[in-house]
This record gives sequence, C-alpha cells and structure tokens, in this order.
Amino acid sequence: MGINSERDVEANLQIGPTDQGMVRIFVESHGTEIPMDFTPEEAEEIATEIIAAAKSASKRG
Repeated sequence: MGINSERDVEANLQIGPTDQGMVRIFVESHGTEIPMDFTPEEAEEIATEIIAAAKSASKRG
C-alpha cells in the first residue's frame, strides 16, 4: 500500500498533548490502536509537512 493507493477504511484520529510533555497522535481503526508520541519539535516538523502537502494538493486539485 502506497501513499497513492486508495482504501475505504474508517479511522479515528486524535491529536493532543500528553502529561509527559509529548504530542500524541492516536489512530484507532477496527479495534487496533496506534499511539505515536513525538517531542514538540518533531510535532512542529510534522505539522509543517502536513501544511506543505495540503498546499501541494490544493494546486493539483
């Protein structure tokens, strides 16, 4: 499965700070839970990448 492969899968996404000073991206789908913790700096890098991807997708759409 690649980034351009479409899938009909529903998932819940939650993003927020943890009590340990990390940023958690939490994905849940069909009983599978994936918690991913990042430092605030890593989270800012991810946010920058998401924004860049959104801008690129807007230009193509």
